[in-house]
Amino acid sequence: MKSKTKGFTIIIIALLLSLTIYAQPQKAYNVACIGFYNLENLFDTINNKELFLSEEFTPESEKQWTSQRYHEKLNHMAEVISKIGTDVTPDGVALLGVSEIENRGVLEDLVKESSIADRDYQIVHYDSPDRRGVDVGLLYQPKYFEVVNSASHRLTMPDDTNFRTRDQLVVSGYLNGEMIHVIVNHWPSRSGGEKRSRPKRNAAGELSRHIVDSLLNLDPNAKILVMGDLNDDPVNPSVLEHLRAKGKEKELEPGDMYNPMYNLYREGIGSLAYRDLWNLFDQVIVSQALLGDDKSSYKFYKAFVFNKNFLKQKEGAFAGYPNRTFVGDRYLGGYSDHFPVYVLLIREKK
Repeated sequence: MKSKTKGFTIIIIALLLSLTIYAQPQKAYNVACIGFYNLENLFDTINNKELFLSEEFTPESEKQWTSQRYHEKLNHMAEVISKIGTDVTPDGVALLGVSEIENRGVLEDLVKESSIADRDYQIVHYDSPDRRGVDVGLLYQPKYFEVVNSASHRLTMPDDTNFRTRDQLVVSGYLNGEMIHVIVNHWPSRSGGEKRSRPKRNAAGELSRHIVDSLLNLDPNAKILVMGDLNDDPVNPSVLEHLRAKGKEKELEPGDMYNPMYNLYREGIGSLAYRDLWNLFDQVIVSQALLGDDKSSYKFYKAFVFNKNFLKQKEGAFAGYPNRTFVGDRYLGGYSDHFPVYVLLIREKK
């Protein structure tokens, strides 16, 4: 009899709690989706002899990069972009940083694809000196974002005059009336080994940090998003120490960035796989002005890796890995060797 009374009491308490929760007025929020996607060598079919990789992506090359394959790649990339964030906002991703693009022309072709054409994506792009011939860029929907200023920042290595890599793209503008700053990156690769190439990524982290500091000097409450394929995980020195992007809010010091991808990485979630290990090189990192409980202006809500099943290899030794376009010169006809990543910003509806 005693146990029945206890159970009845628990049910009553649970009922009262639920009534209390539902009795509170429900707040409505505007949601903004901001993401990043490494498009895995989005090259046109024209051989630009000044670019190292361009001759690999022609109809006559070993890859047999024909117009048909190029347009299939565009179609696949647009398909992915069309679905990011649509479970929470009908227009999907409002701003999307991209990397591994040959030029502005391939982005102009991309945004015309039927699955995303009605979003009217606009482009911010600068040519980079990268030896492989790839750049970064930003796509944005003018319905949500108005560009005020943009610039391209070059990374150099004083002890290596032959060093060439992707510039860091900085775009400032109004997201539904609020000023934000986006820094799009593709840091130097791990070619030659992680340890040997580490100083280059550390230098890239310092350049991003310099840009962040410049923005914070102008406005200590600047809302900044650093995004990109960093070729390092959230726990590597380039991110933790040189960019000063930490994964725990309680450990943040003035000026530090918050990296919401840190916990995803600790949970074993990655954006690319190599030799049976997952890495989370693709990240979106936010300044402290995007944190806090006051949602009267945009604040960070949650981070995601867009790793839907249709993007994965279905069988074989690499089942579950990103289904890529090529393995070497063998055409797979997939999407990219990276999954996209994105964050949601929310703001109370007025």
